[in-house]
Amino acid sequence: MSDAVFEFPLKEKVRNYLRIEQLMAQLKTGAQVQTAPVQMYFFDQLFILLDLFDRLDLRTDILKDLDSHEKNLVHWSQHPNIDSSALDHALKSIIRLREQLKASKKFGTELREDKFLSSIRQRFAIPGGACSFDLPNLHYWLKQPLETRQQDISGWLKTLTILEDAIAISLSFLRERGNFQQFTANNGFYQGVAEDKNELLRIRCSVSEGHYPTVSGNKYRFAVRFMWFDPDAGQGSSVSSDVPFTLAAC
Repeated sequence: MSDAVFEFPLKEKVRNYLRIEQLMAQLKTGAQVQTAPVQMYFFDQLFILLDLFDRLDLRTDILKDLDSHEKNLVHWSQHPNIDSSALDHALKSIIRLREQLKASKKFGTELREDKFLSSIRQRFAIPGGACSFDLPNLHYWLKQPLETRQQDISGWLKTLTILEDAIAISLSFLRERGNFQQFTANNGFYQGVAEDKNELLRIRCSVSEGHYPTVSGNKYRFAVRFMWFDPDAGQGSSVSSDVPFTLAAC
């Protein structure tokens, strides 16, 4: 049996964190590609990330989270059975990141100010707009030696290190807040009540049965509905049998 974890944010802040986490993972995948034409994928993800930066006030949310994590760690340090060395390491990492964030520019500033990136960014918003006749400078770059291209990409990614580390810490603390518990979706449906502190639902279920979970609701109440990925002829799209699953409310 093959299981997968599906994550559903209950707050917009967490939704943004998850999007950035995925985009950063995709950026790194694109950065590892050595075939020049496929490196276009890297720029697609990079400019989507910059679009998010333009719309969101990430710095405020992240700084609030880091302050909250620091207070929690100081509180946990009073516990007699705590691993003091691990806690001290986490506390120092949070303080270091917070100070770096306060001293740094707005996320993506270095990327926006990069002459090459700014010269090609707008064309990527146009379907098929990155052809050689649209962006000859991009295709000149793609013809440069692999070492040169990788050096440029590494420099661009380096400007996002603080953001990536801060998002990773915030999501790690959030995910560790919830423990998976067993539930059953009767006739493929389950309804639950979220606590005030809950910001993320994590659903673990089998993906070998042909169905997947969907979630609707908010930070007060939520509903889980299991749907068929490829329903048979005459079969409804929603699952009508009982589905066992585990849920962590974080």
